Amino acid sequence: MSEQSVASISTAAKRNQLSASHRLADKTLIIFDWDGTLMDSIGLIVESMHVAGEAHGFQTTDKAVQDIIGLSLMNGIEILYPQANESQKLAIQQSYADHYIANSHRTPLFAPIEGMLQTLQAQGKSLAVATGKKRKGLDRVLDASDSHHYFVMTRCADEAGSKPNPQMLNDILDYTDQQIANAVFIGDSIYDIQMATQLGMTSIAVNYGTASQAELAAQQPTYQVDTPQALAELLCA
Repeated sequence: MSEQSVASISTAAKRNQLSASHRLADKTLIIFDWDGTLMDSIGLIVESMHVAGEAHGFQTTDKAVQDIIGLSLMNGIEILYPQANESQKLAIQQSYADHYIANSHRTPLFAPIEGMLQTLQAQGKSLAVATGKKRKGLDRVLDASDSHHYFVMTRCADEAGSKPNPQMLNDILDYTDQQIANAVFIGDSIYDIQMATQLGMTSIAVNYGTASQAELAAQQPTYQVDTPQALAELLCA
């Protein structure tokens, strides 16, 4: 792992990277967020939320939408449009889904990700996903990216508490019969890092998704990287 390939590692990581509890080579369970971590979908999420809100008379900003990514969709809509009534929120949710699904061909996995998943699987790691997506939405993108077979378990916001509630991670740990010390969680939002921190789980923040480097660093992730390639090199070293 070179300084060039892993562009930034948090101060916490520098203190802990030699500690057995945070040594990535020893992790047997690798849990990923989906949007903005594995899949290049942030732009479409922001666009879809603008289209959906404006279709029902509401407006927001790119930054506001980025800040709710990682939460369940309805939680995000409630934060973005608190003045909307329940029927309007449901209508926004449907309009969002319609636009996103119609344009989902524009959201590939980040370039190095599939090779990284193949390498980790060949190393005998168990891979999982914990996402703010609904089950129907995650299954759709898993099918589209032909990536179901990489993951021993996936958990969605409509099956467990919305992030940063750590229920998704606990469910994955229970299903895989793994201990917290054996796992690492990777995500691009502050909610991802908060979720891992609540369990004392090793975390990797990625700076190429929703939150800025500074916003993520403030959550004190164990590791922090700038690019998908840096993530692949960090995990597969």
